[in-house]
Amino acid sequence: MASRKAGTRGKAAATKQAQRGSSNVFSMFEQAQIQEFKEAFSCIDQNRDGFICKADLRETYSQLGKVSVPEEELDSMLQEGKGPINFTVFLTLFGEKLNGTDPEEAILSAFRMFDPSGQGVVNKDEFKQLLLTQADKFSPAEVEQMFALTPMDLAGNIDYKSLCYIITHGDEKED
Repeated sequence: MASRKAGTRGKAAATKQAQRGSSNVFSMFEQAQIQEFKEAFSCIDQNRDGFICKADLRETYSQLGKVSVPEEELDSMLQEGKGPINFTVFLTLFGEKLNGTDPEEAILSAFRMFDPSGQGVVNKDEFKQLLLTQADKFSPAEVEQMFALTPMDLAGNIDYKSLCYIITHGDEKED
């Protein structure tokens, strides 16, 4: 009896954790957007089992007029979910695409433009000047806030590889 209760408690805790994790993704969107995503999910979930599988994707593509989709492309799409793709995972994937950061490699490529020597660092002062004067300009306070979390080498240069990791995975110190 005690082991059955422990098992039930474990399931309840896992369910509670899943709800907490998934509730965050639902807070990223307005109710109308969630409904639109639900309708899109229903259109893709051809067999109506609550999960998107390769057959669902193939049938969806077929309905859109694309009959010969490479297996690798379908597999790649499914791998983005890192497991079965139910509606919560589907919504999470869209949340990451719409509100998330670029992939780590894309961010690294952008930084490499400022690192012609390939040392893995960029000059802090030059980078600060770019942030303050180019494109979506940062305020001086935003630059200082960013630099407070930015890994620097002994010469005061930005270690952009570590910074990219922080941007895409979070700062370990925050945990």
